[in-house]
Amino acid sequence: MVVSLTGITVISVALLAWINQETQEPITKAKADKLTLAIDEVLGTHDNDPTKKPDTVKVESSTYVIYPATLKGESAGAAVESADPKGFGGELKVLVGFDKEGVILNYTLLAHKETPGLGSKAEQWFKKGQKGDIIGKKPGEKPLQVTKDGGEVDAITGSTITSRAFLRAVNRAYQIYEAQKEKKSTPTDGNSGASSQAWKGAAHE
Repeated sequence: MVVSLTGITVISVALLAWINQETQEPITKAKADKLTLAIDEVLGTHDNDPTKKPDTVKVESSTYVIYPATLKGESAGAAVESADPKGFGGELKVLVGFDKEGVILNYTLLAHKETPGLGSKAEQWFKKGQKGDIIGKKPGEKPLQVTKDGGEVDAITGSTITSRAFLRAVNRAYQIYEAQKEKKSTPTDGNSGASSQAWKGAAHE
């Protein structure tokens, strides 16, 4: 019986390892394709593959990914992956597209745990033409906030917590994008001067 159970266990482990190996590549490709589609959705016209040379930035315990876009060799903005841990159901992750001036082109919600029918409305609520429209705004001129906090963005009905988390993630995405641009344009220490202030703001906003 022991020999039989051992044999069954060995075969099961080998089978699971084979299945994992066979499915890993398709899963990885599917994730990459999904990311590419999301980046294309939030960015303007570009002729490069932003996923080839992304910048990964860590600020304290948070990680941001910047996917730079170019057109004919010139900067065409970037898509920035950002998140906020204080959504109603937990972490809310977004991908925000900015033009080279820092104006919001579009966004997509990458992941969330918000209540279906309420917080999940963030997928469309802040899009062009919707009640909470943030497209065309530049967070650098005035941080995005809901009207209850003195801002100009209408919160999702019944989901102020989700709306605040979403806007914090977008504001941080902008701060990281601008700080990274400044860092790359500064030939000296990229963590000095105004750049440091931008990184600090992104971490503590």
